Amino acid sequence: MMAAGNASSAVGTVGVAIIGGGPAGLAAAEVLAADGHRVHVFDAMPSFGRKVLLAGKTGLNLTHSEPYEAFVSRYGAAASHLRRALDAFTPQDVMAWADGLGGECFTGSSGRVFPKSMKASPLMRAWLGRLSNLGVQFHTRHRWTGFSNGKLRFETQAGEKLVGFDACLLALGGASWPRMGSDGAWTAILGSAGVEIAPLKPANCGFDVSWSESFRERFAGAPLKSVTATSAAGTVPGEFVISRHGIEGSLVYAHSAALRDALEKEGHAALVLDLAPGRSETRVAGDLARLPAKVSFSNRLRKAAGIEGVKGALLRERVPDISGQSPQKIAGYIKALSLPVARPRPIAEAISSAGGIRWHEIDDAYMLKALPGVFVAGEMIDWEAPTGGYLLTACLATGRAAGLGIAARLKGATA
Repeated sequence: MMAAGNASSAVGTVGVAIIGGGPAGLAAAEVLAADGHRVHVFDAMPSFGRKVLLAGKTGLNLTHSEPYEAFVSRYGAAASHLRRALDAFTPQDVMAWADGLGGECFTGSSGRVFPKSMKASPLMRAWLGRLSNLGVQFHTRHRWTGFSNGKLRFETQAGEKLVGFDACLLALGGASWPRMGSDGAWTAILGSAGVEIAPLKPANCGFDVSWSESFRERFAGAPLKSVTATSAAGTVPGEFVISRHGIEGSLVYAHSAALRDALEKEGHAALVLDLAPGRSETRVAGDLARLPAKVSFSNRLRKAAGIEGVKGALLRERVPDISGQSPQKIAGYIKALSLPVARPRPIAEAISSAGGIRWHEIDDAYMLKALPGVFVAGEMIDWEAPTGGYLLTACLATGRAAGLGIAARLKGATA
């Protein structure tokens, strides 16, 4: 926060000012510094790349190795807008870039690409070192609060600071994980400047489910493995976790946009679960029917469908009288169990956010039409993607595209 009693201080023009020290901002800084521009990066936090570092504690998923057209399709409605940036910095380019920083990428069995060290910190240290060697200047604890007479206004520990610039990039992220610095406060600043912004919403998030108290107490934290889940997003295999509030985990995140949008449009949404994906409904019904009536329901589920533990409890939670139903109906529930969700978890808990600056507000160089000389990149723009390396790749690609746009504008101004 701004120190009490300190008046504003002004500094000279810094050349290119980049606000936000995440992957989009740093990618732009690399492009611009390599082209010989003076670059200053400002961040509200005490260090840079904090969200990447947190995400990469258990394994930094850089990108994905699937065929490129399939890769681009993961961005849904925004794919056509992102295409030029992605074409210029493809997943293969991401891997080559990380290799150049000592990341030595490898591809996992899922197709996801990681640095061999798995963690984000070695890559981030190498990247910041490269940028420093290129002459990039870094400024921590500078919270951007808007514009003042054509200058950038920052709150710092020494008071308010006004900074002039030749061009500016905003790379402030969305509104997920606000403790890492991306709190969405920029929406009010740009909104007051006439920039149209789609409301920020949670993406890659968990959902609330109305569990009974007994189920919640017994199974919160339990993983539900080897299932498939179906929604408007399609049918996806994987696993997820029962939480005290509802459900979370990679399989839920794959369906989160479809579930969120259905809740908004229709007022209700559900995942349809196949708890025994390796067996047909006919086989399960037949195997159930062949078991003697004296066999307990738990043993019937285990012997006929391989279902026990949390899977069996979930069946009872959703269909309390299931043990008394016919083998055909039980098999039907096992193969297509509807799990209604009540609402997404808060955006502060989400891995990423949807919404942001609408595409018609920026030009092909990622400059805001309402604020000439001010560019944007990363999650500030209205796009979303599933986990799997898609988020980081698009942040890097749009950051580089905006950096090239700034370089072209500055070159035109001096030509």
